[in-house]
Amino acid sequence: MSRSERLTCVAALIVLGAGWGMTMPLTKIAVSTGYKHFGLLFWQMGIGVMVMSAIALLRGTRLPLGAAQLRVYLLIALIGSVLPNTASYQAAVHLPSGVMSILLSMIPIWAFPIALLLALDRFELRRLFGLIAGLCAVLLIVLPGADMSGTIPMFWVLIGLISGLFYAFEGNYVARWGTAALDPIQVLWGASIVGSLIALPLALSTGQWIDPRPPYGPADLAQMLSAVLHVLTYTGYVWLVGRAGPVFAVQISYLVTLFGILWAKLVLDEAYPPVIWGALALMMLGMYLVQPRGKAALDEGRAMRDT
Repeated sequence: MSRSERLTCVAALIVLGAGWGMTMPLTKIAVSTGYKHFGLLFWQMGIGVMVMSAIALLRGTRLPLGAAQLRVYLLIALIGSVLPNTASYQAAVHLPSGVMSILLSMIPIWAFPIALLLALDRFELRRLFGLIAGLCAVLLIVLPGADMSGTIPMFWVLIGLISGLFYAFEGNYVARWGTAALDPIQVLWGASIVGSLIALPLALSTGQWIDPRPPYGPADLAQMLSAVLHVLTYTGYVWLVGRAGPVFAVQISYLVTLFGILWAKLVLDEAYPPVIWGALALMMLGMYLVQPRGKAALDEGRAMRDT
């Protein structure tokens, strides 16, 4: 790559990390006025459908509807959106945005034991230490007195961890069983449609429907911006994997966490005691240790391109 191309990729990495990190404080704002998880989930998926449809139209992309493809849309919708986002929205009511960002950093750490269980990876002592470092970070967060106002509720920390588990399984599912020859745009587009069809009756039947008509308050605007950022940053990340390679692109996990903490401070004025910063440092170490190297990184990158 030329110098200008490298600079472009670095700039893209930073912009994508900043955009992805912003989704956590936006989620916190979205749940702050009493909006419930199924209503928020439907509009996240629905807005995603609109944005993905526009992207697909510009690319001339079609949406295959065979049995194998529909199965992929359903599974990715469930394990990549409906289930993890339902948990994340509920946990966000009770946890600081910055803590949610740290918990989501467990995704690459959870991915390692899941890959071992599915026989997709081999055991490495270095990556085991990474898993232990991540778990120690979680333990620091739930220690009595970890936050400024009292104990961070352990139950909601566990609920917050569910999101990362589902996302980690999603990546391993793709690596193990593939996506029926669909490209990443088609997968996200189809999964968004299926996810919105699942979320709509849930929102209506539970009384969690959110009226889309104006006037729009901060929670509505935050939800709309979060949904758009999610689609754009995911699409940009897939492009970056293909352009700069998986070893370079995987560094976005650090930036998402760090920007998530930064935006929580700037947007929500959150403050953290030393123990939370210690947990962040341990999580950064854990992510570094579990990152695949060499051929394993290339295999993971191919899986991401096939997502």
